[in-house]
Amino acid sequence: MRLRPSILTLFILLTVPVFFAIVAVNYVSNEKIARDNADELIGRFSVEAIENIQHLFDPIKSLVRSAAAIGAEQPGFFEENRSLKYLFSILQHSDRIISMYVGLNDGSFRQARQIDPAVEIQGKLPPPGTRYADRWIAPQRGSAPIDHYLFLDADRKELGISEQTTSYDPRARLWYRTAQETRELSVSDVDVFATLGLVGFTVGAPFYVDGALRGVAAADITLDGLSNYLAERKISPGTQSYILDHQGRVIANSERVRTYASHNGKVELQHVTSLGDELPAIAFSFRPRGNEKMFSFAHAGQAYVARLATLPPEFGKKWQLFVITPLADFTSAFDEQNKRLALFGAIAIVVQICIIYFLSSVVSTPLERLALKVTRIQDLEGDNLPPLKSPIREVAVLARAIDTLDSAVKSFAAFVPVGLVRQLLDSEQRLVLGGHSRFLTIFFSDLEGFSTLSEEVPSQELLLRVSAYLGVVTHAVNMEHGTIDKFIGDGVMAFWGAPALLEDHAQRSCFAALRIREGMKELNADWAADGKKPLNVRIGIHSDAVLVGNIGSKERMSYTVMGDGVNIAARLEGINKEYGTGICISHSVFKEAGERLCVRPIDDVTVKGRRSKIPIYELVGAYGIGPEFEPDQASVRLCKLTRTAYSALVAEDYATALARYQEILVEYPGDPVARAMAARLAAIDPTRLVPLQMSR
Repeated sequence: MRLRPSILTLFILLTVPVFFAIVAVNYVSNEKIARDNADELIGRFSVEAIENIQHLFDPIKSLVRSAAAIGAEQPGFFEENRSLKYLFSILQHSDRIISMYVGLNDGSFRQARQIDPAVEIQGKLPPPGTRYADRWIAPQRGSAPIDHYLFLDADRKELGISEQTTSYDPRARLWYRTAQETRELSVSDVDVFATLGLVGFTVGAPFYVDGALRGVAAADITLDGLSNYLAERKISPGTQSYILDHQGRVIANSERVRTYASHNGKVELQHVTSLGDELPAIAFSFRPRGNEKMFSFAHAGQAYVARLATLPPEFGKKWQLFVITPLADFTSAFDEQNKRLALFGAIAIVVQICIIYFLSSVVSTPLERLALKVTRIQDLEGDNLPPLKSPIREVAVLARAIDTLDSAVKSFAAFVPVGLVRQLLDSEQRLVLGGHSRFLTIFFSDLEGFSTLSEEVPSQELLLRVSAYLGVVTHAVNMEHGTIDKFIGDGVMAFWGAPALLEDHAQRSCFAALRIREGMKELNADWAADGKKPLNVRIGIHSDAVLVGNIGSKERMSYTVMGDGVNIAARLEGINKEYGTGICISHSVFKEAGERLCVRPIDDVTVKGRRSKIPIYELVGAYGIGPEFEPDQASVRLCKLTRTAYSALVAEDYATALARYQEILVEYPGDPVARAMAARLAAIDPTRLVPLQMSR
């Protein structure tokens, strides 16, 4: 067992149980306080909610009374259409009023109402932009009355009119009969609004002239509007509120769930126990009979508080307010306090653990850091860790020795391929001379016109620019898991497939070449902005079986590759000069990685000492490694045209090949490959055309 974890474990076992006991006692006490306060809070809410429902109707009742008073004082006012503006002013007073109207004892009807543009009126949709409508019906002797609609926009501008005969008689409607029977302001039972096609109830008030009923003023409110009112005034997020009639049927609910249906003009309300949600049904079954006291119940693992209260008699209807609230809504403050207590205790424990951790680290940390240093040295990860200082002499001496070892290994890795260094550290074997044959990919890069540039540019600036170029090459090779063999002046030699095996070594070397091309574009853009000449890179890539291993002497050796394939790769880099290309690859590279490369054939060349020809290609782009490497349409077409010309060249139809290369120059006048091949074919007798020989 380690010392530091043992100390921390013992501390946690002694401290955490006590902390949880304190939290549990506090939670129980807070729960009791919350239950003691729940009855008072719910009772207060019920009283306020009933008052608010009354206040919802009181302004509407006052407006209806005012309209009835005008009808009584000015008997002819509602017989004329000038009364429509007055009715419209009442309609605009509250968005809960969807219709304001007056029906007279002679069958006359005047109405200002809201309009749903998607609902047909008199068999057709209202004009676009309609928000309101003025409606009037005047009885006519000997013929059916005409129902007039004047459609209005939001600013009461006229948009159109619709007229047709009607059988509508306000005196036969429930709201008229209710006001006629009660002889005072009243709220009707739930009914279907014939003119609106909606379900709701009506606040109506009769008015009399010389003791005789002259008419009824009324305003319509939908059930949906009352449900919205309850939803907007929830006591808590989990509260469910219902307005019930005297039989327990749902008139409105805070969940905005439709609880009614209309069949042939008759409204059927759902009972509170038949809703889709079983919570109100369970709560209704627990209600105390004969009183309106608060009661509580449990459902689905949660505690609830509920109350069923009847609206005052002066409201005019025996409606009931049913409120159901989860107890958790009232204990949330205590829950937050418990959470804060738990958080504070957890923080306190963490602080104590940190203190114990710090004290125990006085002994264990130096050894742990030294072990970490040794591990990181073996993994060759990142920068050096800071020097370790310890008051213990033996630990300090060991720390200095490990720091020296770290610096030596990192320095060694800067000159030797990192993969080889990691392999040596993992295998714990000594370096010995020797190698083995392996099929891999060799890469050479060089700067174009470097000798001329070195004469024109100051040495310090030249060093900085070459270093930037070498940085781009190194970064690209490392990204594609290659091994840099050596820097040869302004040239770089690298290879893929050793010391670590890579199945896609040819493909990765091509990707690295394209990354170098893009990186040099950025460098040259920056140099051009400073008025400096650009640096152009030439790259040659070849895949072959070569000897790879430690080559040299016992005193000094190098991990490198040797063989004819290395010479071919170097000559491919040099042959770019002959054809004006930037990246030249051999046929073996194309064969290994061609499916993801965009290339075009250049020529068949020979190598000194070999009889066979080597097809060589220019690497144009690649697919699947980034949009900046994808060839554009012009490049794809150029590759296609070049392949056509190359096919004629391979078939030894030199006249056709010359013509096709010349056609390429017409479409791509700056193409160096077509220019070089056309010049070569035009200047030499086709019957004695000799393949170009690669030389370094």
